Amino acid sequence: MSHSVKKALKILIPLLLAVVFGWFMFSKIPIATIIPYFKSANYSYILLGVFLGVLSHLSRAYRWKFLLEPMGYKVKLPNSIMAVFITYLANYGIPRSGEVLRAAVLTNYENVPFEKGFGTIVAERIADLIVMLGIIILTLIFQFEFIYELLENAFQPIKLIVGGILAMASIAAMFIYIKKSHSKIALKIKTFLSGLTEGLLSIFKMKYKWSFIFHTLFIWAMYILMFYVTSFALNELHNASLGAVIVAFIAASFTIAATNGGVFFYPAAVLGAFLLFGLPKDASYAFGWIIWSSQTLMVFIFGVLSFIFLPIYNRNKTSENPT
Repeated sequence: MSHSVKKALKILIPLLLAVVFGWFMFSKIPIATIIPYFKSANYSYILLGVFLGVLSHLSRAYRWKFLLEPMGYKVKLPNSIMAVFITYLANYGIPRSGEVLRAAVLTNYENVPFEKGFGTIVAERIADLIVMLGIIILTLIFQFEFIYELLENAFQPIKLIVGGILAMASIAAMFIYIKKSHSKIALKIKTFLSGLTEGLLSIFKMKYKWSFIFHTLFIWAMYILMFYVTSFALNELHNASLGAVIVAFIAASFTIAATNGGVFFYPAAVLGAFLLFGLPKDASYAFGWIIWSSQTLMVFIFGVLSFIFLPIYNRNKTSENPT
């Protein structure tokens, strides 16, 4: 199979899966069912959620300079902001392509070597992954009784205990295998874990480490607050607990990372999580579409504007360095 065919399949398969999954979900919950929720929603909360989303993106753009400055690059904040919005917009077309474009923006307009710019983006993702894992662990701790009861109802207690023991044994065996094995998969996992550890330690060696950590926590706080605030847009979800919101947020976040911006999958993930907490089905699915649509519209508007104004803002540099 040629490289071009593989590249095309990587784009087409996620889109095809999204369309098929979307058709399946709308066959179960017709779009006519969720439209009334869009009409009756309190858009003040939706706009507040969008504002919080914008704050998280601005913070991400500002945080980037803490990784670039130690290498001797002081980028203009507007360029960093526009690069971030271009990243999110591009990821709706081709997953993870935005990171490449983001590094390319700095190469073209700030003379930052591509590999160095891309390396800082990887370091950012490691920091974000660590925070995400922390959120998951805290959720498991504070929602332990609920999760245990959920599993207990789904499986017999003896099966649950045996399953837990087998899971821990499997994890232990996997780590032993990875440590001793020299296979390509094991080496890739070792490299990933080594990079994760190195990335975490490098944060604490930075000159502005506390500023970087503050912005990292702020970004994720805005993500969760954005999700929580937007839930108040629907009266049917006013009794949604913070635990339910965080579980739904985690589930939805994984769909964004794994698909083209979470299209069709994001609302379904929110629905599945909220149903676990006994929240109304139609309202939950409608909320998933409301928050996904509002954030996507925000990214689309600012992303398109960034594509337009990036060369205009840097026109002097472009004229000085014609290609």
